[in-house]
Amino acid sequence: MNPAQGAQEVMDGLSRLNGVTLLRDVPLSHYTRFGIGGPADLYLETADPATFAQALAIVRSGGLDWVVIGGGTNLIVADEGFRGVCLKLTSNLISADGLRVDVESGATLQALVDFTVVRGLKGLETMTGIPGSAGAAVYGNAGAYGHSIQERVRVVRFLDTGDAVHQFADREFGNVECEFQYRESAFKHNKQFIILSATLEMEPGDAAALQETSGRILALRNRKYPPTMRCAGSIFKNFLLAQLPPHVVSAIPPAVVIEGKVPSAWFLEQVGAKGMKRGGIEVADYHANLIYNAGGGTARELVQIVSELKDRVRRRWGIALEEEVQYVGFTEPARTA
Repeated sequence: MNPAQGAQEVMDGLSRLNGVTLLRDVPLSHYTRFGIGGPADLYLETADPATFAQALAIVRSGGLDWVVIGGGTNLIVADEGFRGVCLKLTSNLISADGLRVDVESGATLQALVDFTVVRGLKGLETMTGIPGSAGAAVYGNAGAYGHSIQERVRVVRFLDTGDAVHQFADREFGNVECEFQYRESAFKHNKQFIILSATLEMEPGDAAALQETSGRILALRNRKYPPTMRCAGSIFKNFLLAQLPPHVVSAIPPAVVIEGKVPSAWFLEQVGAKGMKRGGIEVADYHANLIYNAGGGTARELVQIVSELKDRVRRRWGIALEEEVQYVGFTEPARTA
């Protein structure tokens, strides 16, 4: 079977599925917060996990490359786009039973935070304003102000796509099996695992107090990362102080360290990151770890600035900045993002 014939058979198979949106040559810039990225050969989204699994089986049977995306907040898509099929699961139900909350992966993290806060369920209020989906929050162990979602996760249900074309299985992990670390999880390191839903265990709280905390944090976050700004929030992970070399630790002012972490922004400030520009891509002049598309920016320009900043910090400090973002359509196709 030649590639063109295989692609047509995949298209035909996907078009026969019920409850899907199927688009050809759709710019992925429409699905990323950066507003950057060329077209995918095919784009499919569905709210039904079973249909999603069927679609992925069809894609794999046809031998096409594929990538699964969430809310697109932490994606950098190549200007050339993605040669293959981009899939998105949009199931977004949220429900509660006492202190237990069940959330499907396609729900926004903000919807989940709001759902818990108004019900007096404590534990996610500091994550208000973090963009993206609930599934992506689990995938990247999202967090803020000293807390992360791993503290609340009890069970994660996921599709294990395995190594063979049709050997899919619905599985679940408990908290320990998720292997959460700072901005990391087992799902981030096993791209064949596609998160479907999660069960969270909350604490009782006062709804009014939680709403006050959430509102205050949201106002702060919106000043730093305006909702209309085309960015991924902080682009680099912060550093764990305990993992830095002694010569670096000795140079860091104690006031910079927050809850055992050193902001990447501090290192970036020392190497003149603020206000850097490359075409339509800029580093904020008030936050060295905030890179955004000021208008007309390209993925090439964005990657160039990211690479330049990593190189400056490596030369100055001998340490490696690590991105929170995921790359799609560059050299090795990402399997989930």
